[in-house]
Amino acid sequence: MKALVLSGGKGTRLRPLTHTMAKQLVPVANQPILGYVMNHLREAGIKDTGVIVAPETQEEVRRYLEDGGKWGLNVSYIVQEQPLGLAHAVKTARDFLADDDFVMYLGDNLLGSGIRDAVGRFQESDADCMIFLKEVADPRAFGVAQLDESGNIVRLVEKPKEPPSNLALVGVYIFSPVIHKAIDTIKPSWRGELEITDAIQALIDSGRSVTGEILESWWLDTGKKDDFLAANTTVLDEYTRRRIEGEVDEQSTIEGRVHIEEGATVLRSTIRGPVVIGAGTRVENSFIGPFSSVGRGSVIKDSVIEHVVILDESEVVGVVRLEDSLIGRNARVRKSESLRGALRLMIGDHSKVEI
Repeated sequence: MKALVLSGGKGTRLRPLTHTMAKQLVPVANQPILGYVMNHLREAGIKDTGVIVAPETQEEVRRYLEDGGKWGLNVSYIVQEQPLGLAHAVKTARDFLADDDFVMYLGDNLLGSGIRDAVGRFQESDADCMIFLKEVADPRAFGVAQLDESGNIVRLVEKPKEPPSNLALVGVYIFSPVIHKAIDTIKPSWRGELEITDAIQALIDSGRSVTGEILESWWLDTGKKDDFLAANTTVLDEYTRRRIEGEVDEQSTIEGRVHIEEGATVLRSTIRGPVVIGAGTRVENSFIGPFSSVGRGSVIKDSVIEHVVILDESEVVGVVRLEDSLIGRNARVRKSESLRGALRLMIGDHSKVEI
């Protein structure tokens, strides 16, 4: 069993942040999304991992993952020159995948549970495809699967006006090598892309077994700002444990599940968890409220923040209240005396905001 992780694409829904970084590297609770994906692959016992990268963001992805050794993986990089669809990504990785079964994992998705048990079930079955599914309130915004009474998928529909079920495609798939022949039979969609749903439908139409793995735990797509903040909230709530590794003075109050990394300093401030404060960050005369993560080497001074993601080397100074915001790397946010009320921002790397 191999893995194919998709870390290409342009990340247009997270711009301007993704003008300067791959969306899969945006940190959730101070760990890049790709880190969670790699953890799931390691837990599933998968070693050989191909990572699809885009020409414009591949260097950052390579710097973060390196050879995969920190996860016990063997990582190979595969450049997809243009984002021409998920099936095109599989086609691009054909030499790497050879004739092995493989997991295809979209690198901007977060699953509450891993994939180990599902991989085991796939290997014990005679299925040629397993699709991870999640019940959603409004399936019209997703690819949707229709299952028969035995749990086999009989039809896939992309963003239907009248959904045949409430089971959305999550962005994790397990394939046998038969998928390559199916991809060879399909043509680009109206979007000009080779759609993996068309290839899977070709498997179904040819009588191959396609099953669904319905997730009981949470699933989060981090493609948009609000989705990203929701992901940060969920991960902080589930994984944060109280660990005070940095320095906290006697005038500060730390409440609940707060992780202050080594080298961080907290002075005359209150931090109410779940919160993660990155190494080397300085918090002074401030309040940091629940569901916030602050990257490494940042400065929070004379400010109130809550439900905010702040990336590395950024500053928030003199802001009366900052909430529901995503702040890029090396950004500067300062507030003038003339403005009252909360700020809600999404700004990219190296930005400067004075309001």
